[in-house]
This record gives sequence, structure tokens and C-alpha cells, in this order.
Amino acid sequence: MAREPDILIVTTDFLEGRPVRQHMGMVSAQAILGANVVLDLMAALRDFFGGRSKGYERVLARAREDALLALAEEAKKVGANAVLGVDLDYHAIGPNGSMLMVAVNGSAVVI
Repeated sequence: MAREPDILIVTTDFLEGRPVRQHMGMVSAQAILGANVVLDLMAALRDFFGGRSKGYERVLARAREDALLALAEEAKKVGANAVLGVDLDYHAIGPNGSMLMVAVNGSAVVI
């Protein structure tokens, strides 16, 4: 079950009917997760035969969730109760792209 941050996190630059009272600055966070040999092997088979890689999808979903929770923590540290304009970036890093990274950033605000 996904953990929900207690900070409002949105990709839009504003929330209709909820004006920004104070800008607290930019916040960012990252989550890096390693794939394992079994996932790499299964992904190679999926690449050859076609189809979705459920294993990598689960790893990416976990990395995204971890990064968003870390972003909420960063927002709390600066006294914000929301993060607007959130951007998510996905990268393969490490030797042979064996690790997956999700980087998130946005504007911490008080609404």
C-alpha cells in the first residue's frame, strides 16, 4: 500500500481558490534504486520477445513514491504545506545503467 505524504504535492503552478500566501523556495529530492540480476534478465527477455516489464515498473513506482515522500519532508523542513509545479525526472545511472533514479523538484509554498 502506498504511503501518502501529508504535504499537498501537485504538478500545476497554482491551485484554484487556494492562493499562495508565502513562497518558501525550491525543494528537491531523489530516490535511487538498484535493479537486480533477475530483473535485468527478465527485462532482456521482454526486450527480445516484447511486452511490459512489470519488475522494472514496480521498481520505478517505488522510486517515485520514495522521492515524493522525501520531497514532502524537505517541504516540511522549510515550513511549507504544499509543493507546486513539481517536475519528475527519470534516469538510468551507474555501471551499465543498472540503477534507476527519480529526481523531483518544485516550489515549496504556504497556501
